[in-house]
Parts: sequence; C-alpha cells; structure tokens
Amino acid sequence: MSGSMASMFSDNDIGSIEVRGCIQFSLRYDSSKKELHVQIIQCRDLAEAKKQRTDPYVKTYLLPDRSNHSKRKTAVKKRSLDPIFNETLKYKIEKAELQGRILNLSVWHHDSLGRNLFLGEVEMALNTWDWSNTSPKWFNLQPKIPATPDMVPNRGKLNLAVKFIPAGSEEPGLPPTGELHMWVKNAENLVPRLGTTVDAFVQCYILPDDTKLNRQKTRIVKKTLNPTFNHTMVYDGFEVKDLAQACAEFTVWQRETFSKHRLGGIRLSLGTGNSYGLPVTWMDSTEEERHTWEMVFKQPQQWVEAALPLRTNLTSRTSS
Repeated sequence: MSGSMASMFSDNDIGSIEVRGCIQFSLRYDSSKKELHVQIIQCRDLAEAKKQRTDPYVKTYLLPDRSNHSKRKTAVKKRSLDPIFNETLKYKIEKAELQGRILNLSVWHHDSLGRNLFLGEVEMALNTWDWSNTSPKWFNLQPKIPATPDMVPNRGKLNLAVKFIPAGSEEPGLPPTGELHMWVKNAENLVPRLGTTVDAFVQCYILPDDTKLNRQKTRIVKKTLNPTFNHTMVYDGFEVKDLAQACAEFTVWQRETFSKHRLGGIRLSLGTGNSYGLPVTWMDSTEEERHTWEMVFKQPQQWVEAALPLRTNLTSRTSS
C-alpha cells in the first residue's frame, strides 16, 4: 500500500491512544496570491504512541473536501512529544469560498511499518475566523468526531424568485388553475464535494408529490462555483389553500462522471411539520424560507425575490 493510500485509510483508524496536548497555529489570507496560509507552529504534551515513542506530523483538510486535493501535511518530527514544525501549508482558494469551509487539523503518529495513529484534532469554521488577527493561537486537541455533511453549515447561496398566479386572475378563465412560477436565477459560492469546481444543476419538487412527473431540473452549468441557470419552472393545478400544505424543495447537485451528489438545498413552506393533516419531516423550513413562502401568499401575481443559504441538513422525505 502506498504512503498516500495508507494515510487516507488511517483517517478511520482512531486507535486507543488517549488524546491530550495542544497545537499552536495561525491563519492568514494572502489576497494578492488568493491563498490561505495555515502556519503550523508547534504541539505540546502529545500522547505517547507505540513503545513510548511518538513521531508526530500534522495533516489538514478544507472540509467538506477530504480528497487528496484538499490534504496537506507537515514533515514528521522524530521522537518528540513537543514537536516544533514552523511550516506553512497553503491552499489556492477564493476568500469568499472560505465562508462555507471548515479547517480540520489533525495530529498523527507516523508508523513506517503499520498504520498511523490518531493523536487529536481541531476543527475551525472559517466563517467565524477573525482574519484581522494573524497571531499564532493555542488550541486543545480533541478526540475525533465522525464527519457528517451537517458540519458545514451551508454550501453557498441560491438566488431565485417565486410568483403565484391564482386561477382567473389574468383574465376571465385564465389561467384555468393556479400556477406557481419558479425562476431559478443563479447560485453563489458553492462548496464542491471534491475538487475545486462544480458541474451544477438545480432540481425542484412541489411536495408532497415526489414522483418523477413532478420533478423539474435546470440545465447543467459546468466548471464554476457561481453558476447562472436563468431557468423558469411552472407548476399548475394549485389553489391558495394548497400552498399552505405544500413545500417547494430546491436542491443543488454536483454532477460527476457516473453519479451525482447533493450539495445542499432549500425548502419553501410554512414549516408547520404537517401536510394535509399528516406529520411530515420535510415541512422543516427555516425562518428565512418561511418568510419567502408567506410573501408568495401575500403578494399574488408578483415576483418574490429570495437569496437563501443552501442547507446541508435537509431531512429525508419520509413521514414521521
């Protein structure tokens, strides 16, 4: 097994070493080079690994990307519980993209003959980081927490407009039934699942109908984190009372060669947790999403504009 493959699999090999100690590092964004600089200074009081020997190194990822493209590593320091690294790990990335990223720093014992052993980690949501402070800071190492998509609060923003046209409101008998018009404009600052760019498209359902006949999609916009779709979807057959029971679900997807992966989504509804008298998990709209849907009720025949964060915590569409 190559060193790279061993390192990748060792992420799942926590081992039985009790985590202790701390790490000192600093963060700086170089606007001229469009680079994030992670300066790993030192660690203190690390746990002993095998046979009272610890050969530590530090590894970083910009979550949610755990691919080799996102991985950076320091050199290994032999036989030290208080290693000094003084290394700068660099990421080529736009500053706006950092808002949706989490920096993961983990310390490992390097075992040339076996699996590397986990010694502790620190995770830092970069949307909360004070970029004016470039001084090194100390952080206590923590036990490993299994990664979940919800760790990243959102994966960008979706800009859209929604309009409800009641039956007969245009002229007598037209439209014959109420219509929902969904104008999917663009997405901003998408966070790719892997790599540095995205082939993206948007998919929509008006729940509770989650059949394929109800699904509408935009075209795929390739190789950008800020795709413009400019696509209008129309759903008919609605009355005003139906809107109170319905949920417009938009999801943004990353298209890959043989698969697709959901990056995040939004749900426009009243967020009551119920639809037509039945409890449902998908009536889970945030305050911003609820407000947008309420304005669609209050302003028929008018476009309601919205710029909403793409959530990563959409519950599955099953009845409770």
